[in-house]
Amino acid sequence: MQKKVKYEQAIKTKYPEQVVIAIAKDRAGKANPITLGWTMIVSGEPPMMAIAVAKTHYSIEAITYSECFTIAFPSSEMAEAALFFGSKSGRNIDKFTEFKCKTEPAKEIDSVLLSDAVANFECTLESQMVTGDHVIFVGKVVASHTNTEPTKRLYTVGPGHKLGSAS
Repeated sequence: MQKKVKYEQAIKTKYPEQVVIAIAKDRAGKANPITLGWTMIVSGEPPMMAIAVAKTHYSIEAITYSECFTIAFPSSEMAEAALFFGSKSGRNIDKFTEFKCKTEPAKEIDSVLLSDAVANFECTLESQMVTGDHVIFVGKVVASHTNTEPTKRLYTVGPGHKLGSAS
C-alpha cells in the first residue's frame, strides 16, 4: 500500500544512487571534471548515455564547446576526488592541478580517462535538452574502457553527499 507524501520526502528513498564523473575540455583545452548523480543509459544500439548538469555549472560551457565528454564510473577509492570535483568550479580553478588524480588520454575523443575508475566511456555529443534547472546531454559512446584491476564502484549511499560502495 502507498501513501501520498511530499516529493522531498519520497525522493530520499533513492539511495544508493550512482555517481559518475563527467569530463570535457573547455576553450582553453583544460580538462574539467564534474561529479554528477543524474545519469542513465538511453540507447543500447547505438550505445548512448545521458548526463544532467545544472544550468549554473561551468561544465555546460565545456561540453557545448568540445562537443564530446567522458563519463567515468569512479571506484570507491575515489570518494575524495568525487567530492572535490563536485564542489569546486572549473571557472575558478584547474581541478586536475588542484587535486591530483591519475588520468590518461582518451583514445577516440579530445578528453581524458580517469585511470583508477571502474570504467570510462568516451562520448560524442548527440543532443542536448533544457529541463527546468538542468541540461541533459546525450552522448554516443564511441569507446569504452574498464579497469584492469577489480574495483568497487562509488555510490551516494545517503543524503548529504555520503559516499561509499553499495555492497
